[in-house]
Amino acid sequence: MAGLIPKSFIHDLLDRADVVEVVDSRVPLKKAGRNYQACCPFHNEKSPSFTVAPDKQFYHCFGCGEHGNAIDFLMKFDGLEFPEAIEELARMMGLEVPREQVANPQAEARKRAQAADDYQQMELAAKFFAHQLRKHPNSARVIDYLKGRGLSGDIVKSFQIGYAPAEWDGLLKALAKSQNDKQQLAELKLLNNNDSGRFYDFFRDRIMFPIRDRRGRVVGFGGRILEGDGPKYLNSPETRVFHKGRELYGFYEARQAHKNQLDQVVIVEGYMDVVALAQAGISYAVASLGTATTTEQLQMLFRATKQVICCYDGDRAGRDAAWRALENALPLLTDGLAMTFLFLPDGEDPDTLVRKEGKEAFEQRLGQAQSFTDYFFEHLSAQYDLSTDSGRGALLSDARPLIEKVASEFYQELLTERLAKLLRRDVSQIKSHVKTQTAASNKPSDALKMTPMRRAIGLLVQHPAIGKDIPIHDELKGLKIPGIDLLLALHKQTHEQPRTSAQLLELWRDTKEEKALRQLASWQHQLDDEDVEKEFYGIFCYFIDEFVKQRADELIEKERHSPLTKTEKHEYLTLLKYLKK
Repeated sequence: MAGLIPKSFIHDLLDRADVVEVVDSRVPLKKAGRNYQACCPFHNEKSPSFTVAPDKQFYHCFGCGEHGNAIDFLMKFDGLEFPEAIEELARMMGLEVPREQVANPQAEARKRAQAADDYQQMELAAKFFAHQLRKHPNSARVIDYLKGRGLSGDIVKSFQIGYAPAEWDGLLKALAKSQNDKQQLAELKLLNNNDSGRFYDFFRDRIMFPIRDRRGRVVGFGGRILEGDGPKYLNSPETRVFHKGRELYGFYEARQAHKNQLDQVVIVEGYMDVVALAQAGISYAVASLGTATTTEQLQMLFRATKQVICCYDGDRAGRDAAWRALENALPLLTDGLAMTFLFLPDGEDPDTLVRKEGKEAFEQRLGQAQSFTDYFFEHLSAQYDLSTDSGRGALLSDARPLIEKVASEFYQELLTERLAKLLRRDVSQIKSHVKTQTAASNKPSDALKMTPMRRAIGLLVQHPAIGKDIPIHDELKGLKIPGIDLLLALHKQTHEQPRTSAQLLELWRDTKEEKALRQLASWQHQLDDEDVEKEFYGIFCYFIDEFVKQRADELIEKERHSPLTKTEKHEYLTLLKYLKK
């Protein structure tokens, strides 16, 4: 396992990075008072509601609610995981990302060097296949085939489509200079070897589709047969750099084609579908590499867009794949995300249909895709006779656990209402069977009902400097007000050393408090700068008063049952003096 990135480095990285420069490198910003503005890159809008605050090192969109620091922006905009975003930000700053010491640092260093070499070999293989498409004696035959499928030279180049020659050792001769090279290429599944130890090319006489990860690195290949026997498609098996459940063919290319905003993504089944749609001008298609769309793949998509369209063949296999995708999406469907389903006519796939109908007609189909809720109940209710009690009971039994998995309370309510209608029951009757998402933390409006505690935490998160001049009061841990432990922890963090809002929030990433803190970081407190510290100090004094009252009441209650000690009597008299001030 790779060593963890030290938290101190992340803190220093955020200290060096300027969120304005990071955002401006992707989305041009304009000065607006002391902040910067742009039209939000995460949703469509005509007037700018996306604001970047240099003093807080934080961005926030008042339209869609997206917010965060420089790392969050790279994760959201570039579709990166957390460690990848740190590496990208460090690269922008010209820094090397350190790793915490592991049990065997030499082995870890070798592993990192191996990974870098693996990615280089995969890129060289892609270049080899692309070169063969242009220069191999069979290239005219292959190019004619691609032209016959309606593909232009530009689209072939943009996807780096290539050709694996029919010879047994084309790639072997080109890339394997030593026995170690042969072994590495075999481990990357670019070569095979038989029982006698002879190596030979894994892909032969196939059109090659390089599969890139979200950072643009080649991690695997799909090879389509031209003619003859054998499977129509041959895909790279799992390797140390390729895990098909995590990648989507065409995702990197779609992100490159839509730098500002990926408004929607359509999931299709094959490589050629993705490329044919791109050829027609529909440059937002991805393919799930021959498997049902996984939770990891959907997570990647929902980070990049709010609208996912599943476009499958109308046969049994296509509908089964669609249902598995829906099941995997249930825990990810939060408010604001949409998933729809389009099933194509028998005998058609996106490749054939878009060439037959053209872009406009195909996009009209996408716009008429079945809603998530419609498909949900169409699939379930088709299995039962809903005119009978047993059929309706079976539907309730099947639908209930699925509805309970849905992350969005809005979708849960919608599905529950539809279920009640199908079962001919009142919504209240169905709700008694379904555990809905009712926690206050799932309701932003409730989470921002500004109690004194939330006001104090919000002010401290947005203006960490105010925590410096107020002494630490550990005794307040005993105050029986929800949130006091969080406030005291934040106060200690801001009292110990200067921090920006971005750095403070980073300390709480992946904790149960993170969501609430991020909401409070975007709260509009309507206070002038000079009044922020006064407000915070006033609330803090209020908590001290409440603690003194609480402690005095505890001592009075104790005295009713047993005499106070000398120390406790002295404490009580001190508390009374404080309360009389």
